[in-house]
Amino acid sequence: MDLSSIRKLITRYCTGEESWVDSRTVYIGHKEPPPGTEAYIPQRFPDNRIVSSKYTFWNFIPKNLFEQFRRIANFYFLIIFLVQLIIDTPTSPMTSGLPLFFVITVTAIKQGYEDWIRHKADNAINQCPVHVIQHGKVVRKQSQKLRVGDIVQVKENETFPCDLILLSTSREDGTCFVTTASLDGESSHKTYYAVQDTKAFSTAEEVDTLHATIECEQPQPDLYKFVGRINIYLDQDEPIARPLGSENLLLRGATLKNTEYIHAVAIYTGMETKMALNYQSKSQKRSAVEKSMNAYLIVYLCILISKALINTVLKYAWQANPNRDEPWYNQKTETERQRHVLIRAFTDFLAFMVLFNYIIPVSMYVTVEMQKFLGSYFILWDDDMFDEELGEGPLVNTSDLNEELGQVEYVFTDKTGTLTENNMELRECCVDGHVYVPHAICNGQILPGAAGMDMIDSSPGVDGKEREELFFRALCLCHTVQVKEEETVDGIKRGIHQGKSTSFYISSSPDEVALVEGMKRLGFTYLRLKDSHMEILNREDEMERFELLEVLNFDSVRRRMSVIVRSTSGEYYLFCKGADSSIFPRVVSGKVEQVRARVEHNAVEGLRTLCVAYKKLTHEEYEETCRLLNSAKLALQERDRKLAEAYDVIEKDFILLGATAVEDRLQDKAADTIESLHKAGMKVWVLTGDKMETAAATCYASKLFHRNTQILELTTKRTEEQSLHDVLFDLSRTVLRQHGSMTRDTFSGLSGDFQDYGLIIDGATLSAVLKPTQEGPSNGGNYKEIFLEICRNCSAVLCCRMAPLQKAQIVKLIKASKEHPITLAIGDGANDVSMILEAHVGIGIMGKEGRQAARNSDYAITKFKHLKKMLLVHGHYYYIRIAELVQYFFYKNVCFIFPQFLYQFFCGFSQQPLYDTAYLTLYNISFTSLPILLYSLMEQHINMDILKRDPTLYRDIAKNSLLRWPTFIYWTFLGVFDAVVFFFGAFFLFDNTTFTSNGQLMATNTQMMFGNWTFGTLVFTVLVFTVTLKLALDTHYWTWINHFVIWGSLLFYVIFSLLWGGIIWPFLNYQRMYYVFMQMLSSGPAWLSIILLIIVSLLPDVVKKVLCRALWPTTTERIQNADKLYKGHLSEFTPLSSLHAPPVRKHDRHGNENQNHTHRRSDSSPPKKLMCTYWGGRPDYCTFSSFLRIGENPRFSGAAYAYSAPGPETSV
Repeated sequence: MDLSSIRKLITRYCTGEESWVDSRTVYIGHKEPPPGTEAYIPQRFPDNRIVSSKYTFWNFIPKNLFEQFRRIANFYFLIIFLVQLIIDTPTSPMTSGLPLFFVITVTAIKQGYEDWIRHKADNAINQCPVHVIQHGKVVRKQSQKLRVGDIVQVKENETFPCDLILLSTSREDGTCFVTTASLDGESSHKTYYAVQDTKAFSTAEEVDTLHATIECEQPQPDLYKFVGRINIYLDQDEPIARPLGSENLLLRGATLKNTEYIHAVAIYTGMETKMALNYQSKSQKRSAVEKSMNAYLIVYLCILISKALINTVLKYAWQANPNRDEPWYNQKTETERQRHVLIRAFTDFLAFMVLFNYIIPVSMYVTVEMQKFLGSYFILWDDDMFDEELGEGPLVNTSDLNEELGQVEYVFTDKTGTLTENNMELRECCVDGHVYVPHAICNGQILPGAAGMDMIDSSPGVDGKEREELFFRALCLCHTVQVKEEETVDGIKRGIHQGKSTSFYISSSPDEVALVEGMKRLGFTYLRLKDSHMEILNREDEMERFELLEVLNFDSVRRRMSVIVRSTSGEYYLFCKGADSSIFPRVVSGKVEQVRARVEHNAVEGLRTLCVAYKKLTHEEYEETCRLLNSAKLALQERDRKLAEAYDVIEKDFILLGATAVEDRLQDKAADTIESLHKAGMKVWVLTGDKMETAAATCYASKLFHRNTQILELTTKRTEEQSLHDVLFDLSRTVLRQHGSMTRDTFSGLSGDFQDYGLIIDGATLSAVLKPTQEGPSNGGNYKEIFLEICRNCSAVLCCRMAPLQKAQIVKLIKASKEHPITLAIGDGANDVSMILEAHVGIGIMGKEGRQAARNSDYAITKFKHLKKMLLVHGHYYYIRIAELVQYFFYKNVCFIFPQFLYQFFCGFSQQPLYDTAYLTLYNISFTSLPILLYSLMEQHINMDILKRDPTLYRDIAKNSLLRWPTFIYWTFLGVFDAVVFFFGAFFLFDNTTFTSNGQLMATNTQMMFGNWTFGTLVFTVLVFTVTLKLALDTHYWTWINHFVIWGSLLFYVIFSLLWGGIIWPFLNYQRMYYVFMQMLSSGPAWLSIILLIIVSLLPDVVKKVLCRALWPTTTERIQNADKLYKGHLSEFTPLSSLHAPPVRKHDRHGNENQNHTHRRSDSSPPKKLMCTYWGGRPDYCTFSSFLRIGENPRFSGAAYAYSAPGPETSV
């Protein structure tokens, strides 16, 4: 080692040289550099293990407990449990400890199971085999054992195990083709290049002789950026240095395509790969129901504290009388009696808190967790949402947002691949104003039925013929398409004709494949790229060869691509194709106006348009072009800018040849889905990167815009003519004048005179709207509010030319508006991930753009049409189920604990429990938990088919309507009423008591032994039966499981009470419940009183429901009644709109009307005729004149009929 090497070593280790910190040196094949070149400093890098799991075997318990006790409810019950352990409280610590232990255990098991699944997925990846070259041989080893510096061999259709620098490939030109669908969502084939000096090392033995080091930057998450250099040591002393860029870097997760094998060196492994660095930790999304639960919890916590405070104050007020001091048998020690009054009061306050703490339902949280987790399987099991073509069904990545699917107000959707199929097909070409249709012409032959169209053979003149053939040659040569000879790609058979495998095309752009395939149908076939020559077959079946000299690749700034080719006659051609806006300004001759007119016509029709131009180059011009390009390519600094400048100089002075139009077909039932979402009260926004005309045509086709929709434009073109301030205020006046002068009936679309508005905005204008200005609000600086006001009054919005980040900004803007609406974003590509993560609910589509969107979403579906059922059916069911679950839990806990509060007034505020410890512990865990869990999984208040047919029913549950404060207060007061009935009903039964001969107290009117445990057991029995029967009355969808669980829970309570009170339990030091239950049931009047109290408790709720259904029925209730009347056989021809409640006008303070009432656009059309074949001579159910006679039918008596969650606005 020479002095310079030692100096370099000291500098790196001691002085903290910046380049050392920011870069790494990788020794290819772990070979030391030759002596005297540079110091060999082995560095430590992580292994290739991927870890996506959260826990390990050792840290699971402490870490999980820490996370669980961060939840307020769990922490609160832990404090209560500790208080019970520390001070003398009226109830056993088990009463709080056991439910808390149950909740913590169930949640830990669920989270542990989910993490175990992640561990399995990690192990599957980490243990998959990879091929590594060692000592000139190919060796198999596990992926996790791969190290930085290993030379890896990857074969076709294999996935790269880590980030690699490409050294050589099976192709002579040193290129390979890769799909990065799992990384950035693009399923197209990208070309990567081997290092020029190593591409000849094609065998394992040759690669093993390579002596080189790589210096590159430290890992960073940008997928498209890489800076490095490779130093190759040959015979000479000085190494050959070559730059490395992103075109040499193969990323983990990408797949090798159309290349037999490659050799590459590992440079980033494990959690340092770009894929791992891009794992975005999703922010925790909370549903509206969860926020309501937390608000209710705070209210009940305040009620609990006030109860404990009232009892503490009353206790000391009662004990202020010396005759009412604590009795001697309480066995208080002298020390306890002498304690300071404040300490005693605080201790009593804590004891009352413990006594009443059951009003906070800890088990509700675990029931909600279980309901969400188990309920999510209904989406997974839905056969209607299974895609036969892909062989996949929907995915649920998080079950925490199920009910949010029933609350969506705004839907943000991508266009390409989401609304459309992303399946391109050439529709027509235009050459010098003549139109050619590939469907009408195949291989130069005019097909039947193609008369009356411009054909190739009808083109005028010899010159026209030459221009046509030049146009077709241009499209056959100006592309980056590869030809695949084999029969299958991605496991799908393609290109097979009459049992024989033929070639087909693959490319980084589906548009390019569509153009080349279209040319094939028009008689010009692209064959292959061989030895830098492109071969095409012309219309006369003659092969033409063109030498490919340069490719000026497409980029989104230039929006065009070019190739330079040399024909066999030695002529140089530069062919260029690109967007009309980037080609027309560079054209000097050609029939520009005719082509421009056709391009605009096709854009309005929703077709994707491209223009084609060319110019001939002399040999000198070509030499100058090569010099410009080479100097730009060799630049190590600002290479992209210099290339762009070179392209700008080269691509000009074109002769226009013509234009093409490619169609991206609309997905099946996309229009029907959007129309249904509109009827359900949702606003649909399309966010796309496409040009305005193409996107607008798709919006018309998908029924986002209607023919009578007045389009408002907020685009760059308009803001160039007027200032942004003026445009915004003009649009604002337009929409507000219309809506200010018309009633809400017209606004709801019930009037044919109503003007429907649709807004179109582009990315550049949106940036200007969102950009904070220096002007004050008086000068129009605050554009966001004006923009939002315009959007609120438009039925649909189209945002075009949007960058991925702008999509997320739009979603964030709507989320943060004053109404705080629930948003849903749906897309299929990596460019949609940002908006999917930003929205309240993110849905990914498993389409042709890879799985990035599906992986980052909350839910994934295979087609856009499945969104309809997911929201209108699954979302609707999830919401009504969990809304009932939450309200019911609070209701049954009020019923449970309020008698305990009343009991303190009759026991001298001595903190005496009303119920036995076993009842306190098992009430929420066993006696009342299963019925509500099953209800929340299986309830179907309306038939699934009706929900799909009538989207307006979604409006009945909009804006969290079942969990509003009036509904919550009703449930609470219902619980208080029932509790008063339980307590005082039982109390008056014991009003007259006498002593029996053996000194026991007996109630004379019931002949029942009287005691506090008998009294408490009677109250508890009525309580359990009442809350369970209340749920039975609320159930619409009865199955054998419902019957088994509801009646089984009541039976379990009776059997448990008989066993608990009928056996001397050896592990208990008290037997206060011995024979209490049996003795209570031996009294006939006790049976009668239990039945009477249950009836009295349930009666007000039943009466309220009957009256509300008779006088103010919601749309949901009308359809429920109709469905019962026809015994579940509502015909698909039934006009459900006739069942809707008439719209009620409700105006908010801004003069805008609440949209919760139902309406349909079709209401203004003539009513449909009712088909009577199904039900013969029955009366027309739509009139409901005999609604109150519904009880005449024995089918509607009792539990089968009476149901509705409380509140006049409630629909379930």
